[in-house]
Amino acid sequence: MEGLCICARFLEDGDMFTVDWLIAELRGLVSVSGEPIQRLGAYAVEGLVARLASSGSAIYNALRCKEPVLPASMELLSYMHVLYEICPYFKFGYMSANGAIAEAIKEENRIHIIDFQISQGTQWITLIKALADRPGGPPHIRITGIDDSTSAYARGGGLEIVGGRLKMLAQQFKVPFEFHAVGIPASEIQVENLKIQPGEAIAVNFALVLHHMPDESVGTQNHRDRLLRMVKGLYPKVVTLVEQESNTNTAPFFARFVETLNYYSAIFESIDVALPREHRERINVEQHCLAREVVNIIACEGVERVERHELLGKWRSRFAMAGFKPYPLSSYVNGAIKALLGKYSSKYTLEEKDGALYLGWMDRHLVSSCAWR
Repeated sequence: MEGLCICARFLEDGDMFTVDWLIAELRGLVSVSGEPIQRLGAYAVEGLVARLASSGSAIYNALRCKEPVLPASMELLSYMHVLYEICPYFKFGYMSANGAIAEAIKEENRIHIIDFQISQGTQWITLIKALADRPGGPPHIRITGIDDSTSAYARGGGLEIVGGRLKMLAQQFKVPFEFHAVGIPASEIQVENLKIQPGEAIAVNFALVLHHMPDESVGTQNHRDRLLRMVKGLYPKVVTLVEQESNTNTAPFFARFVETLNYYSAIFESIDVALPREHRERINVEQHCLAREVVNIIACEGVERVERHELLGKWRSRFAMAGFKPYPLSSYVNGAIKALLGKYSSKYTLEEKDGALYLGWMDRHLVSSCAWR
């Protein structure tokens, strides 16, 4: 890791002769099938090379979380779904957000959930099942699914696939259900896209999506804060936020590079525990779901840098400025997540602090979850 940081420092200082020499040396030390730091190092080196060649954005777009090529007899799983199964990061976020939503709408008969990045729609399966068993009968649920082209690519099709799957599930559990597809990037959403109806209780879900929104440090269009103000104007019962606990948004290049190594080394270590080193699926997951983020953070600047993580403290400030108040997560959710983590490595940690939950790997917080109203 030290050699990578030295190389990044020389790159920041503009000493290209030394950078070229160091990159040649580093290439012999890193490997996509080695120790976690060697694997992360392989992608960090690619990020440095891409920064030199101004090709980071092209690499980011090419490394989408696409379907692996498997024999026809095997079920096709996207790489993101493999990551979903082997690590608890997504399940932690979905469970904590669902718990807050279920609590906030428990007395409501008409519910409108607005999901700003619905992806495969996996999050809502457990909530629909839970609401089916509600005393007095299930409420009417309408889900507005917002999506970008990356997830459509991973699914092998548009939002109608997610809507159809959720409708079938709702029918099976006798839950009145509607699905409203909005196939445009979250940063471009306006109120009229959401088709709000009178008499419905609104819940808004921001799961691992707000860090993709450009803010005031990128240009005059601060979509990060615009979306929060727009959502506040909907008077939602609850707004859930799940984000990676990393500080790369406005950090200068070298500090951002070091933060990226520290953050993603913990992620790569957690994957190392879940899948063998030589496992082809593990290499694919890291390459298509994590390498693209690493390269984007290291190689890109301005509007081309899509991965712009902020720590929860900064998100708190943004939500407070938009007029929101914290909505503490229930202790029941905390207990359910502890039970979930029992199925994974004992190195995962769960901390509750100031009404928010933090999922970590050893001594490093990796994902935070909180709710607002």
